[in-house]
Amino acid sequence: METQSLWLGALRRPMRVLMIVLVAALVLVALWLAIGSLFLGSGIDMSAILRPGDNVLVKLMLWLLLAASLVASVYLSDTKGAIEIAPTGPMDILSLILSRLAMIAIVVIVGVMFYEVVARYLFAKPTLWANELSLWLAGFVFLLAGLYSMQQRSHIRIYTIYDMMPRWGQKAADTITVVLIWAFFIALLWGGYDEVRDKLLRMETFGTAWDPPIPSTIKAGILVIIGLVALQALSNLIADWNKAAELHTAADEIDEHEIANLKKALGADDNG
Repeated sequence: METQSLWLGALRRPMRVLMIVLVAALVLVALWLAIGSLFLGSGIDMSAILRPGDNVLVKLMLWLLLAASLVASVYLSDTKGAIEIAPTGPMDILSLILSRLAMIAIVVIVGVMFYEVVARYLFAKPTLWANELSLWLAGFVFLLAGLYSMQQRSHIRIYTIYDMMPRWGQKAADTITVVLIWAFFIALLWGGYDEVRDKLLRMETFGTAWDPPIPSTIKAGILVIIGLVALQALSNLIADWNKAAELHTAADEIDEHEIANLKKALGADDNG
């Protein structure tokens, strides 16, 4: 990624230092809990982490996890990938922060699976929570990927007819699309709000041995993130309103930066 600041400016370096400190502290606390669970018989498992009660160390780890994830997401959102669209407003920045949070969640899922393999096959101590935690995180990754795709204008679009339209026709098509997205969100909010509220009030759980609140949190996540997608679609419409018409071709899908990196990794020169 590029190192030039997008929106943090002078806060970029302090945010980086804070991220490193929080992540280091989180890793140390998590390792201590894992060692205690595997070797010292501390009795602190994922059930205790989900419902920490009065356990100070578990509460500390959860707060560190929240703080480290948020700070890392903010810091990472301040850089732009080679093929990413730069943010044009506050909604774009929020979408980028949440997209970075989803990227971190993918790393966490990989770590959870690695821990499960090690615990199961090296120490004969399989977990009851690894699969469910992965499903829980993957649900939010899926939802946030939709928000990121909307911000990057990388969702599925068919340009065959769109490119043939005059600019006013393209604007009309874009407006109709945003209206339909908002109609879907309003219908979702109208039909699902009561159910989401009830599930959150009773914190409905998954009904398994670990019993995480997957149904209540995912239902709420669907409502909130679809709302953010609708806001992002409106933000895109406003930001793109005065842009000149663009002609889309198959070449738009070619990632020259990625091709160059692959050539470099394979040791191929420009004539290869």
